[in-house]
Amino acid sequence: MARVTTYMGFTIPHLLRSACRLCPAHSALVALRHSASCYCTANGTIQSKRKMDHLERTANNFRQEVISQAKVCGITNESETVKRLRLAITNKDFTFKAGQWVDFFIPGVSVIGGFSMCSSPGLLEREGVLELAVKYTDHPPAHWIHTECTLDSEVALRVGADLHGYQESKGNGYKMGTVKLYYSAKNTSELLFKKNILGLMSAFPGKITCRFHVTQQSSPICEELQPHVTEGRISEKDLEKHVSKDTLWYICGPPPMIESISELLYNSGVPRNCVFFEKWW
Repeated sequence: MARVTTYMGFTIPHLLRSACRLCPAHSALVALRHSASCYCTANGTIQSKRKMDHLERTANNFRQEVISQAKVCGITNESETVKRLRLAITNKDFTFKAGQWVDFFIPGVSVIGGFSMCSSPGLLEREGVLELAVKYTDHPPAHWIHTECTLDSEVALRVGADLHGYQESKGNGYKMGTVKLYYSAKNTSELLFKKNILGLMSAFPGKITCRFHVTQQSSPICEELQPHVTEGRISEKDLEKHVSKDTLWYICGPPPMIESISELLYNSGVPRNCVFFEKWW
């Protein structure tokens, strides 16, 4: 099989466990090398449309017919601004693939939320639960999660998102390659799932590496993170050394970050059909 080099942008805790995009809390860039075809969302020209409602932004996206009731069975603070919800799913026909999101229906709240899973499809299959990581904003669904949601709160979920080139299985011919993640946040407390990422680096030495970037760090960086942290944004110099004809780049983050990084890559000679990013929000 042809060798493919892939660079991904995600803010995810399970890089190798089919997890999906989190929330617009941070930016990240990942480099993957593998010898099989990969799946991803399609790239294209993007314009920031922050004021659009979730249902408007995703009106043309695929949605499953199943709408399942779900009960909140866990709430944890991933950072000062991000909560992780653990939701028990009642409908056995409810499934999702990595890269999809959910419409989030809240009783008494007219605005429909849209959040991506931060857990793998496997967790849903094994335990009947999924997890969301939601950053605090004034948007009604996010505000409800941070100020009113409690254990045993009941909501409803529906899966959506088009998956272009999705591979159900890489088969017996898949060989794990190397992964390079560039992950940026305001400070180290906002680097969600950093312990999971460090754990993956330890479990797969030489296969997975990560460079954390912090842009507004005001406190000392802990000893465990110091070897992996750079103060300042992800730069052209960081990325240009990975440019090659076999490289695919995946970006995830707020729309201005996606636009900035993608233009940087194009200007470095990366073909547009080798740059992929999330467009739904």
